[in-house]
Amino acid sequence: SASGTTFQTERPVFAQDNLESLLTAHNVTVSAQPPGSGQSPLLTLLVSFGPALLLIGGFLYLSRRTAAAGAGGILGAFGRSQAKLYSPDSGPRTTFNDVAGIDEAKADLAEVVDFLKEPQKYQKLGAQIPHGILLVGPPGTGKTLLARAVAGESNRPFFSLSASEFVEAIVGVGASRVRDLFAQAKAAAPSIIFIDELDAIGRSRASSATFGANDEREQTLNQILTEMDGFTQNQNVVVLAATNRPEVLDPALLRPGRFDRRVTVSPPDRVGRAAILRIHTRGVSIAPDVDLDDIAGATPGLVGADLRNIVNEAALIAARKNHTAVQRDDFDEAIERSLLGLRRPITLGQDERRLIAYHESGHALLGLLIPEADPVKKLTIVPRGLSLGVTLSQPIDDRYNYPEGYLRGRITSALGGRAAEEVVYGSVTTGAENDLMQVNQIARSMVVRWGMSPRLGPLNLTEPGDSTISPQISPETASLADEEERRIVNECYQEAIRLLQENRDRLDRLTEAVLKKDTLDQDEIYAATGLSKPRNRALLAPVLPHNGSSRDHELARQATDAER
Repeated sequence: SASGTTFQTERPVFAQDNLESLLTAHNVTVSAQPPGSGQSPLLTLLVSFGPALLLIGGFLYLSRRTAAAGAGGILGAFGRSQAKLYSPDSGPRTTFNDVAGIDEAKADLAEVVDFLKEPQKYQKLGAQIPHGILLVGPPGTGKTLLARAVAGESNRPFFSLSASEFVEAIVGVGASRVRDLFAQAKAAAPSIIFIDELDAIGRSRASSATFGANDEREQTLNQILTEMDGFTQNQNVVVLAATNRPEVLDPALLRPGRFDRRVTVSPPDRVGRAAILRIHTRGVSIAPDVDLDDIAGATPGLVGADLRNIVNEAALIAARKNHTAVQRDDFDEAIERSLLGLRRPITLGQDERRLIAYHESGHALLGLLIPEADPVKKLTIVPRGLSLGVTLSQPIDDRYNYPEGYLRGRITSALGGRAAEEVVYGSVTTGAENDLMQVNQIARSMVVRWGMSPRLGPLNLTEPGDSTISPQISPETASLADEEERRIVNECYQEAIRLLQENRDRLDRLTEAVLKKDTLDQDEIYAATGLSKPRNRALLAPVLPHNGSSRDHELARQATDAER
């Protein structure tokens, strides 16, 4: 400028083209050079290559860290076993004294405990204990607890993990984890490996081939088979695995030398449930009016996990009510919450409330009129869980076999709500959705699993361990099975309508009673209907011994739910 002052700036890309001539006209000397030409060369290199150098440096750092851990490079950390180790000195041990209701399973595993304690006794005689033992049973029956009790009784290291923890998105990680797990177990021998939910990786490879094989899962399964084949007599590693779907396992897992011993962990009977309740109430203050044997009788079909939740829920209820000990009423409320769900604070209109009362009264009345039906314990129109009303029926004792008349009684009673709507209102609502689902399941099983169709005869048409019809069955036979299922349901529905029409006065009286009190117990139900309470409903004795499968047991529980 004219004063000799120097200014430095950058010309923006959107500046006017006549800017230079304008400055020159005002006696301004302009000196221009390209942007960045005055920067240090070192700074230019850092800006250009710095990010890439940081990435390379981070990669090398992680590689050295994982290699130092013996993991074989950056992917090695994924290949290490995720199993949790429970050592004998790590804390309180679980023993057979902590397990109840599954005495047969405990007896089967006592031999394994003895082998882990004194392996020389067996080895001197040339005997080999099974290295693979499969625990089979419904969820919540205590399979994991039983495996930990084996470790506690034998005082040996216990490696526990779920089968799904083997598998990752990176191919080869599962097999690497299997190798690492078995290497740790062999180093700590005598030891126990427990794999929960084995069916997550042990499914039959034949079924996988149909829909496209899962390479990672198959590699993991193959590595387990290889490791179990590599056991020698003096390694003293026992592999326990648990599943509730043994029918889907690959046959290679079940051959001799692998999981060649199967221990069934069944739901407990009444005596077993009482024993489980005594274990779970050890640290709970119980009032004198609580009879655990009675509570066991009021919880048919429940397993150990269910009973533990009931005890805990009863203690929570007692604490909320400021009780000094858990009373019988607290247990009754806890059982209702477990079986029926929590109360829902919703307000129903009078018309809808009456409709629900007729629906539930239809269930309850048929439960009283049908000789084969289970006794009705409670009737309520208080909304609980997903239901707007509940009819609770419970068997007198545990059932392990289900005669055809009993199953038909189940279906008829479950259809009582819909039938009551048709008898009283001449139309039906959506309230029977869950009832129909359970009805369909029972009728389907009667036809395709239990041979209770005169037209089809004593045939089982299903795939092993499944309720679906086998693809080997002809379309004509499958169509006939559908017809027979509809016939059974329709016959039971007509029977439900007939009984309610003949006892319409009882249906009306029961409905009015439950509308007044919201909830009726067994004595009040009989009083409202004018029926005499039977002293005892004799159970139909099974003709042949029955090995009641867990699926049959679950079906019975679901059928009870259908009467709610």
